[in-house]
Amino acid sequence: MISRALSFLIRLSYVLVDIGCIFFSIFLASWLRQNAFPMTLQELFFDTSNPFHLVFVIWFVTVLFFNGLHHLYQTRREVVEFHEIGQVVRSVLFAAGTVLVFVYGMKIVGFPRSVFFLIVFFTFVLFCLWRFLKRLFVEFLAANGYNNFNVLIVGAGRTGMMLAQEIKLHPGLGLRVVGFLDDVKTATELGPEHKVLGKLSQLEEVARKNFVHKVFFTIHPPGNIFYDMIETAKALRIAVRVIPVAFDRAVGEIFKFNIGYIPVLEYSGLGHNRVQYGKRVFDLMMSGVALVLLMPCVFLIGLLIKLDSVGPVFYFSSRYGCGGRVFKMWKFRSMVVDADARLAELKAKNEVDGPIFKIKQDPRVTAIGKFLRKYSLDELPQIFNVLMGDMSLVGPRPLPLDQVEREDPNQLKRLEVRPGITGLWQVRGRSDLPFHRLIKWDTWYINNWSFMLDIGILLETVPVVIKGKGAY
Repeated sequence: MISRALSFLIRLSYVLVDIGCIFFSIFLASWLRQNAFPMTLQELFFDTSNPFHLVFVIWFVTVLFFNGLHHLYQTRREVVEFHEIGQVVRSVLFAAGTVLVFVYGMKIVGFPRSVFFLIVFFTFVLFCLWRFLKRLFVEFLAANGYNNFNVLIVGAGRTGMMLAQEIKLHPGLGLRVVGFLDDVKTATELGPEHKVLGKLSQLEEVARKNFVHKVFFTIHPPGNIFYDMIETAKALRIAVRVIPVAFDRAVGEIFKFNIGYIPVLEYSGLGHNRVQYGKRVFDLMMSGVALVLLMPCVFLIGLLIKLDSVGPVFYFSSRYGCGGRVFKMWKFRSMVVDADARLAELKAKNEVDGPIFKIKQDPRVTAIGKFLRKYSLDELPQIFNVLMGDMSLVGPRPLPLDQVEREDPNQLKRLEVRPGITGLWQVRGRSDLPFHRLIKWDTWYINNWSFMLDIGILLETVPVVIKGKGAY
């Protein structure tokens, strides 16, 4: 745990870095616009006779004030990077609006608007850049054991196991799961990676013995049990986190507000999927750029496939797309030409649950095909599907026709949007992910889509593909 003195020094360093960014932004904007704003460093910051000196003072004060108001002088590791960037946007815009009101209210004449807009732009860019680097540094320290927190999860059911998996996938959070509390599950049911340390009534004993800092409730115990556990955690000075019921079915943000003294969680827009405005334009732009950049790689892979085995370079598979429309999905051929005919004899060896067929040592896969599959290079031709409008860059993965037709109709919700080249399935485990969890993540993605979510998934896909884990 960080001491109060160290916490104060960290916040002070954040403020000082912001001050440096603001100074540099003003100087850079003034230097770029010397014809419209011919002022030296001395005149800009230290000459009180400068008619615009007060504008810069107000800019400093308002930016720092709004940064503090938006909690930008602390690093909450559980909050995603894009949330912090969003807070920077709000802070800079509020500060800019305040300064503009001041300039017009005080009737300060002659202050160049182009200089001010450059200052706002550079301030935003520098704030984002250094916070991105700061977060990388903090996550590096946390992943290497600095200031980590011991976590106890109440409930060893599906939600509890999902939470443990997400914590494992994000070592930068600095959370270490010590085990579970559950009145039904036992350690033998969870496997060697997870421990049931006791029943719900043993919270105090388990928390003390394992030096627990945070407890996550993934179930909601009946009667006074939940209340008693909250009081126990409070007495032990343990932070309590509660996972909302049916979080995977929530649409959009989960808002908290109060009715009188009663806190309420609102699942906004329940029952209505987010309309993916602009997603098609984004797909066309990004896939067009990717196609130009990756064309040499496409030709090289095609040549290697032809040299490795007999058959065509591309393989076309019929898949269900948005609204149940059937399309031909492009892939580099990674198997022998009679792979589909040999599928029946291998069905009994399937190693994944649900309708999907996957085995780690599939004899139909060619030598070059193993390499392509490990690093998902066989999926590259799907850029053509994106350009043709059959697929999106990010979305639920399209399943073969027979796998969709014989599966639970509840999973047909995945067909409400365009399927994607990558998605939450890929960044959460690829082929190692159970089918029921695939459906859960795809449903959550559809209900909570945003551009920032798509960009985040695309960025997360890169290290997952490079590691090659879970692909076969």
